[in-house]
Amino acid sequence: MIAPGGTIGILGGGQLGRMMAMSAAQLGYHCITYAPEKDSVAAEVCDDFFCNAWDDAQAMAAFAQKCDVITWEFENVPVGPLAPIAPRLACSARALETAQDRLSEKRFVEGLGGKPAAYAKVDTASGLASAVDRLGAPGILKTRRDGYDGKGQWRIDTVRDAEGMRVPDVPTIYEGFVEFDAEFSVILVRGKDGEKRFWDSPENDHRGGILAQSTLPARDVIVKQSEEARALAGHVADALNYVGVLTLEFFATHEGPVFNEMAPRVHNSGHWTIEGAATSQFENHIRAICGLPLGDTSTIAKTVRMDNIIGKDADSAHEHLSDPHAHLHLYGKAKAREGRKMGHVTRTGWDG
Repeated sequence: MIAPGGTIGILGGGQLGRMMAMSAAQLGYHCITYAPEKDSVAAEVCDDFFCNAWDDAQAMAAFAQKCDVITWEFENVPVGPLAPIAPRLACSARALETAQDRLSEKRFVEGLGGKPAAYAKVDTASGLASAVDRLGAPGILKTRRDGYDGKGQWRIDTVRDAEGMRVPDVPTIYEGFVEFDAEFSVILVRGKDGEKRFWDSPENDHRGGILAQSTLPARDVIVKQSEEARALAGHVADALNYVGVLTLEFFATHEGPVFNEMAPRVHNSGHWTIEGAATSQFENHIRAICGLPLGDTSTIAKTVRMDNIIGKDADSAHEHLSDPHAHLHLYGKAKAREGRKMGHVTRTGWDG
């Protein structure tokens, strides 16, 4: 167990690290963060900030020396530079390795009995044509690495689209279109002793590839498929010997839950837990990596809705406070741009 007063290292400088650090402070811990970008909203609430490249071995070693345990706030932290600090990591970097490549991720989940959308590896233009011919259209071509919030994705509506498309000079994957009734996520926390707890699954609404809204209670089509989806998520966590919060996203279909992707970290679709659950995803992540007892994950509000505040919408964000049910979270980002998550607002006891 990491005793109160200990120091937690956070790899990454974004809003997820910021909210983790705020929860850690409530439990009596200090946090320091490491990120290459100078503009770090996590650093604003941490005791120290290492602004260095991921491959700066000397800086990484100095950072690790100050930490009792190290976690990450996004899944695209390069794995190679973490090898020398592996003893300080809350869990193995294998979770990052698995989630960083969409092809490896899908094969891993399939090996555990999960069902992803039909997919094909694509390396060339002729390979794309072959994949579309085999899986049909519409579908989506995605970069295998580094894509998030709709980035690195191209919708292909017809075979003709594929024929005229210039394939990016990076490894890609083609996914067949999934007919679904709803999107949802399974968010769990796993302790060092293997104990797992699950939050209720929210119904998620994506717009332009970015999560716009998460709502509870979810519709029956999600509730009926959540047990099967939870079972898969639990298998993933155990297979990775994962410690902390882990999220898997699913499509609810007529044939059951179809796996979309996973994130070995706290997740945007779990922000509602700050006000809507007995213990938030952020607090439970800190509890897990520090070896503390896990908190109750029960939903404590009758209805919950989380809306992301994106881009210029942040300029009028304080207007949400006229609603007595609203809880506003702004991330302290100075520059609003299209598609950038600037904050979120959660409404509990929301009536419509």
